Amino acid sequence: MSTLHRLKSQLALLFASKEARRHGRAGNPRSWKTEREFQISFLKRMGLESGQRLLELSCGTLCGGLPVIEFLEPGNYTGVEGRADVLEEARAELSESGLAHKAPRLVLAQDLGTLDLPGDFDWVCAFGLLSRWDDAELERALALVAAQLAPQGSFCANVSCQESDDAQRSQPIRSARNLDFYRAALSRHGFSVRDLGSLASLGHTSGDPLQDGQHMLLMRSVR
Repeated sequence: MSTLHRLKSQLALLFASKEARRHGRAGNPRSWKTEREFQISFLKRMGLESGQRLLELSCGTLCGGLPVIEFLEPGNYTGVEGRADVLEEARAELSESGLAHKAPRLVLAQDLGTLDLPGDFDWVCAFGLLSRWDDAELERALALVAAQLAPQGSFCANVSCQESDDAQRSQPIRSARNLDFYRAALSRHGFSVRDLGSLASLGHTSGDPLQDGQHMLLMRSVR
């Protein structure tokens, strides 16, 4: 990212709304509303029920997680985040929303390989993550998901096969990865993979072709 692009990004956040500034800490400040609306809509369409337990990897500032917390029964949402400052913003978002009574579990964990969770989650979600992890991080994350997912549970994640140089992205998207790469990685951890199509085809219309062109994958354990 060039110095000029970084400066433009910082200036844009200065004049953005409070919500855009908060959610820009962990994602694209221009599309936080789209992401929030899409995540809960997609999960409900896929069959998420209020009594089920859901684990979100890299929950960020609860940009997408807040409506999920509201929908689920108390205690059924667990969010994991590796950045302490971002998790503090998530806690502020939860408090300001009036949903603290839903008692979500928000966990700080910089290394997924050492994370200790109760397991048997009906859903595990990793929105916008698989394409940002390096190979070692990806392997650790998939091992965690395999260990945490209930036998009949579902794992959903969107992946990009395009390189990005967008100055407003907080983390780079890994290049030289295609859908076959992800299928092979997921298969090694005992998952079947269904490609649901592009985010745009599923209703995600942020106006950013790199975001909207990502593919949503739905995985289930075959072990």
